Amino acid sequence: MRAALALVLALAAPPPGADWEPGREYVYLEGGPGTVLEDRVSLTNRGTEALTVEVRTPPAPVPWIALATGEVTIPARTRAEIPFTVTVPANTPPGERTATITASAGGRTEPIRVHLRVSGPKVPALTVEDVSFSGGLVHYTVVNRGNTLLSPRVSLRADGLFGAPVTRRAHEVRPLPPARRIALTERWDPPALDRVELRLDVTAAGGVHADATVTKTFLPWPALLLTLLPPAFLWVRLRRRPRRAGG
Repeated sequence: MRAALALVLALAAPPPGADWEPGREYVYLEGGPGTVLEDRVSLTNRGTEALTVEVRTPPAPVPWIALATGEVTIPARTRAEIPFTVTVPANTPPGERTATITASAGGRTEPIRVHLRVSGPKVPALTVEDVSFSGGLVHYTVVNRGNTLLSPRVSLRADGLFGAPVTRRAHEVRPLPPARRIALTERWDPPALDRVELRLDVTAAGGVHADATVTKTFLPWPALLLTLLPPAFLWVRLRRRPRRAGG
């Protein structure tokens, strides 16, 4: 029984020299666009032998973190610190960002999460572009021109020469991050005969508003052709009728 217990404890124990841990699981930083922030990754070797730890930064698209070194050898029962910097690009919009630095040694990997708050004024802005109509659908593109996440609401208004204007109830589209665009469609049944202005109104929190219009003329061509063909045919016959001599 004692031999079996000793075997279980031996299997559960970390290998020699692999008893280590990061000093912090989280790093919190705050700065504005264009700033360079500094901090350190702390690693403690609690084992009886020197230990080599590999430290890695996250891959793109978060290339802001730069470590002073990607590997450190820590003597037994010693703590080591690896400096790193976080460079916030000048065009970064305000908001929260997260990334993870990983430390690996002795067959084990530990995450060290970096939480970054980018400070600065929030500027929400939207535009509506590329509006067209075809096949019973209004096609358009909503573009987030600001630096904050927006949840746009879209409404469609049809105003023709005949009949009262018709407005569709506004509905929300999926959230749109800064500098992103989304192509959308709205179904609309056109009239047989009319000249209609289709207007798209897009709104978002903070008093954000944008609109765009497209004008379409709808004619019942088959019916018009059937109406115009008989007079046209009669006019051609009259033009071709021969004149009487001396007339």
